[in-house]
Amino acid sequence: MQTRILVTVLALAVGTARADRPLAPFIAVDAPVTALTHVTVIDGTGAPARTDQTIVITGGKIASVGPAAQAKVPKDAKVLALAGATVMPGLVGMHDHLFMMGSDAFPPVLTHAQPVQSVRLYLAHGVTTIRTTGSVDPMADLNIKRLIDAGKEPGPKVFVTGPYLEGAGSPFLDMLQLRGADDARATVEYWAAQGATSFKAYMNITRDELAAATKAAHAKGLKVTGHLCTIGYKDAVALGIDNVEHGFLVNSDFVTTRKVDECPAGAAVDTAIAALDVTSPAVTSMFQDLIAHHVAVTSTPAVIEGMYREDIPARVLQLLSPDAREHALTVKVALGGKRKELRAIVQAAAKKDLELERAFVRAGGTLLAGADPTGTGDTLAGVADLRNLELLVEAGFTPVAAIHIATQNGADFLGEGAHTGTIAAGKQADLVVIRGMPATTIADVENIELVFKDGVGYDPAKLLASVAQRYGQY
Repeated sequence: MQTRILVTVLALAVGTARADRPLAPFIAVDAPVTALTHVTVIDGTGAPARTDQTIVITGGKIASVGPAAQAKVPKDAKVLALAGATVMPGLVGMHDHLFMMGSDAFPPVLTHAQPVQSVRLYLAHGVTTIRTTGSVDPMADLNIKRLIDAGKEPGPKVFVTGPYLEGAGSPFLDMLQLRGADDARATVEYWAAQGATSFKAYMNITRDELAAATKAAHAKGLKVTGHLCTIGYKDAVALGIDNVEHGFLVNSDFVTTRKVDECPAGAAVDTAIAALDVTSPAVTSMFQDLIAHHVAVTSTPAVIEGMYREDIPARVLQLLSPDAREHALTVKVALGGKRKELRAIVQAAAKKDLELERAFVRAGGTLLAGADPTGTGDTLAGVADLRNLELLVEAGFTPVAAIHIATQNGADFLGEGAHTGTIAAGKQADLVVIRGMPATTIADVENIELVFKDGVGYDPAKLLASVAQRYGQY
């Protein structure tokens, strides 16, 4: 009995100590003044990388950044000698859910909230700001945000998108299905009052419902994005949408047989997108319409790649829980065995989508980026944000342009550009320290040594260790 009491007392004591400093196990650097010396800087603006720079961090903000030879490093600074390393802004994930797929990839589908595991994965992979871009458990998202803001959980800055604004006929068991325009308006107003800062229209929403949702959101100064299908981009722009997701892959405008407020069946949209001529008048008109109405496009190539690639990366398998790992492998085999033709169509559409995204940017459009950790269960928070950079470079963007898309563009769209998204004096010290030179070898972005959020340096290895073989537990 005495032993049991002693163990209980010790457990309570340890728990109290951890409660006092809950982030301590994950922190590698926490000093009043920190200097990152002799680094290469990719500042997020799209400008060329600058070598041999020193960044001084004071009070959670960037005090100065400039050539190492001219840097004035305070005597009391904690100096990190980082020759051979690159520092870039923390990523701003603009399609970064806090849930994962939890059932078969075939309808009906059930998702599972993963707020704690997800936010740690994002931070470990250099994502210091996220927009959740659709929630299946809005209160979980709001509450994990509050815990992070209070310093009780490690994670990025979270901008919570309300529950999916989905129409009737959704294959997802845990999504709200709107019952008309009044329901759409009431949903926006309720969740805006709870703390949601944006909303996401989903595949089966009607034009009347989208119109009501955008009007209600805009009345509160909030934005609406959409993973669309029943509504093409042309009508969505006319109805006031601010952002569209998944590049151009879900734009049903080019399906000539589609009906009003009806999502085209099967692979009709993929087939139509794959057949597009990027230089055609129809595509040019689409770009002009989006640009004229300041509608941003979010690129999510990593989740699309997961739909057609035949393997699952080892680093993903190491993070998944045993059940989630078995599920992901099972679905991958099922997709490979039964849907090879569809997989080829998706791959062709994905390739064309990246061509469209490049042309959209050349035309003056705003491109954002995000992970969308859903798909077949092997697209993971954070991991996919980094993979997006590699895929954007494979598509023809320069590394610094890809990083610009995934940092400054997202911060500016969120209205946070004055605080984060680029490396400049006066901004929050949201920084990623990378061993290598991603400006020339984009794959080096995976070599993350430290992640600074508000000037505190987190150890990615410790964050990953806390999630390893647990992502997908439910």
